[in-house]
Amino acid sequence: MSSSPSRLPGSRLLRYSLPSLVTSVAALPMALFIPAFYADELGLPLAAVGAAIAASRIFDVVTDPLIGTLSDRLPTRWDRRKPWMLLGTPLFLVAIWQVFVPGDSATIGGLLLWAALLYLGFTLIDLPHRAWGAELSTDYDERSRITSIREALSMAGQVALLGFLVVLTMLGLEAGAEQLRGIAWLVLISLPLLVAIAVLTVPEGSPGGFAHARRGWRAGLRILLRNPAFGRMVGCVLLFVSGIAIQGTLHRMVLADVIGDESLFPLMLFIENLATLAAVPAWLWLSVRIGKHQALIAAALWLAALSLPLMLLRAGDATLLIILIAIRGASFASILFLANSIAADVIDVDTLDSGEQRSGLFFAVWGMTTKLALALGVLLGTLLPAAVGYDPSTDATSAEIQARLMLIYGGVPALMMAAGALFLRGFPVSRERHAEVRAKLLEREETG
Repeated sequence: MSSSPSRLPGSRLLRYSLPSLVTSVAALPMALFIPAFYADELGLPLAAVGAAIAASRIFDVVTDPLIGTLSDRLPTRWDRRKPWMLLGTPLFLVAIWQVFVPGDSATIGGLLLWAALLYLGFTLIDLPHRAWGAELSTDYDERSRITSIREALSMAGQVALLGFLVVLTMLGLEAGAEQLRGIAWLVLISLPLLVAIAVLTVPEGSPGGFAHARRGWRAGLRILLRNPAFGRMVGCVLLFVSGIAIQGTLHRMVLADVIGDESLFPLMLFIENLATLAAVPAWLWLSVRIGKHQALIAAALWLAALSLPLMLLRAGDATLLIILIAIRGASFASILFLANSIAADVIDVDTLDSGEQRSGLFFAVWGMTTKLALALGVLLGTLLPAAVGYDPSTDATSAEIQARLMLIYGGVPALMMAAGALFLRGFPVSRERHAEVRAKLLEREETG
């Protein structure tokens, strides 16, 4: 790992970030398209669909720490992180086709199986990729630049995807099955190429660490769990991502059964993600000015405040909905890239305590938290509406059910974002604290 705070070449960071263009495109429909597609077009029970997607993440409890630990401790002639990405790519491609193009005989069991394999493939690609990024630099602000570029490309991929869906809608291809098939083909063609470019042209950082007593995985996990900053980040991200996923799950249903114009779904998401992408430089600037955790608090409260008016919208309010979603969504990328940048700093604290550079294990727990939060958001976004009497397969939704649905759509995520921000008050890893940690690490590395 380089100890220099100098800026890395932008072209290198772009090549490193390329896989995120497509993995984000594949992940987006799991919350935004799949529940409505399986429930509405395939006729499966909405609550069962949400439960299957949530249950498919149970395996992450085992696979994520295992993959993270192995990528930390099993260096190969092809580096530590890259072989796992190459292993995960074909599994990801097969599984995404099975989930997105299930045919008319789709079942809840089939969705559960292939969604679990899809998430396993995603973990094999994404977890080592994030650990690799955390090791490209040790500088407090440069890490934010690295994660902001990666998340910007992720947003750019989603913008391109949604632009593609807008074009399909203009061509009359509005059915979920047609749109998901198109997405699957895009992923199958582009992901292998982008992973190859990143793996073949960008070097990994050197692992840090210093001489220390060898520990078993249980002892190492205990050190991780005793890290108070990491515990806070897990808590806030669990609430942040779940809240965002609830709204993402309900977007299409709200447009169809409250606003009255489901055809606006791709356009609304396109505008939202375009606003998110455009706001990345502003949030990066703010994080340099006031610190990462303060900027993350501001982003969460921004989203919470702009979610509350959503509860008041009804039929005919399509323009106002799109405006609110776009303004509120301007904080999305900042929540993602700032949280990942803070996680890299927290890993340095662990390295000081444990003597090992364990980015893989940390991002395994981090990724597991994020995926469980997404699953929780999908689960709440399907179970809560069903619990208050909402059924997307009915021809008409009463005003009372609409009011309940919009309360869940706007109010529940706002509360979760505000609660998540509380975890960041008095956050222990500031710019100054991180500089102290880096100085101690350099001293120990030099003395062996």
